[in-house]
Amino acid sequence: MKKIILIIQREYFSRVKKKSFLLMTFLVPVLFMGMMALVGYLVAKQNEFGDKKKVEVVDENGMFKNKLKNTGTLEFTFVADNYANVKGNFLNSGYDYLLYIPGTLTGTQLFSEKKASAITIQNIESSLTDIASSQRLMTAGIDTAILAKAQKPVTIDAKQLTASGEKDAQTYVAYAIGLLSALLIYMSLFLYGAQVMRGVIEEKVSRVIEVIISSVKPFQLMMGKIIGIGLVGLTQFVLWIVVSVALSAGAGTMMMGSSNMAKTEQVSVLKNAGSADAAVAEQAADSGMGKIMQSLESIPVTYIIFCFLFYFLSGYMLYSAIFAMVGSAVDNETETQQFMMPITLPLVFTFIISMNFIINNPDSSLSVWLSMIPITSPIAMMIRIPFGVPAWQLAVSMVLMVGGFVLTTWAAGRVYRVGILMYGKKASYRELAKWFMYKE
Repeated sequence: MKKIILIIQREYFSRVKKKSFLLMTFLVPVLFMGMMALVGYLVAKQNEFGDKKKVEVVDENGMFKNKLKNTGTLEFTFVADNYANVKGNFLNSGYDYLLYIPGTLTGTQLFSEKKASAITIQNIESSLTDIASSQRLMTAGIDTAILAKAQKPVTIDAKQLTASGEKDAQTYVAYAIGLLSALLIYMSLFLYGAQVMRGVIEEKVSRVIEVIISSVKPFQLMMGKIIGIGLVGLTQFVLWIVVSVALSAGAGTMMMGSSNMAKTEQVSVLKNAGSADAAVAEQAADSGMGKIMQSLESIPVTYIIFCFLFYFLSGYMLYSAIFAMVGSAVDNETETQQFMMPITLPLVFTFIISMNFIINNPDSSLSVWLSMIPITSPIAMMIRIPFGVPAWQLAVSMVLMVGGFVLTTWAAGRVYRVGILMYGKKASYRELAKWFMYKE
């Protein structure tokens, strides 16, 4: 045990003391939040940053002239010329698009020299559909204003009924937490697992391993390397959480201050104007901020962080043992490709199905089984946890994760002890099976 601890210390401090570790640990949360803020700003201002496209319109139906309005990204110009002539001269017309609307509306076409973007097609389709629908309703003698009022959407306030009473379901918050947690675990298993594999390959190729093995058993070396690098990842995640919480708290304070100033100005204007809606506006503003704060306070942060750290560590230990085994069986990273597919396929499969199925069906049989199987549970269970997981399912999953790690480490260790001293021979699955069966 003492030798394993020494290896853990070496692997941990040799990485934590690097400037790159400190730089990435404190810069990543700042860069991530900055990136999210920039994305939000660009999405909100997309009409200002995007180039306005000119659309030449040939409307044989006559329904859309003076009704198809310009948008922030599209400028429509109706032409009275023959469609064939307009189409023939389009490439030299200076327009970006040619929209042809036949008399029956069937076969409406959009021409462009370059491929039109999907959002442009959708926006034009939506505008034409709205105008055509309104015209058909008017033709049928139906008042569109009354119809629009009748079609006012119904909003749902999702609640949970528990033994202690009702509470907000916070479905969208659960969505965000589940997706973010699964993404972080998915990335970390590849990132830190690959570090273990590279470390093993480097020591093997440099023949340093021959000196180390003279005083340490191969299994002790593998365990020390896995745990040491795992602690590096854990340290980095804990620091990321601390920095992110601090940045979020600061951003939240600034947003609340800005919101209070905006609310004060709004209410002041309404009061000065003698509006009876001033009290209503103040109540609405308080209600909006109250909902935001309530949603943040209702999140079981400690519980989610504990589960995240457990599944990160157990998932990392399980997969890193396999990565270490692969690293011991090859002489360079190029040779690892033949072994990587079986390792990464369960992770990729679970991540894809989590984004499309588990997130929408967290209590289905498939979701439950995927959250129990050790090779898929780190991602699948973290998707389910924000939606509420029965205690027995969580306990069974954790026990199976620990058992899976022990079994995987034992199997990987049997291959590692032989492969770490093999040179110049290209390993195959058959060779790995032979190494596994060798007696001590």
